[in-house]
Amino acid sequence: MLHWCYTSSIVFKLIFMPTIKNRINLTVPRDLNLVLNRLAVRDDRSVSSKALELIERALELEEDIVLQKVAEDRDRKGVKYILHKSAWR
Repeated sequence: MLHWCYTSSIVFKLIFMPTIKNRINLTVPRDLNLVLNRLAVRDDRSVSSKALELIERALELEEDIVLQKVAEDRDRKGVKYILHKSAWR
């Protein structure tokens, strides 16, 4: 016989979780909360969906910064370049 504890994370996920998306709780300063609310109202979206959109944009910018750094590190004088056709044979 198998007994489930009510605090089991498996039971909690199977019974009580309304979504499979991960949730993040954030505590934001009052001024940031005000701006986020105003942006959400302006765009006729929920605050959480607006926050998600802004986080996704920020992560894309972070990725661009990292890739730019990689490109700058690889861009050096005096290196031998190869033709595109040669690289993909």
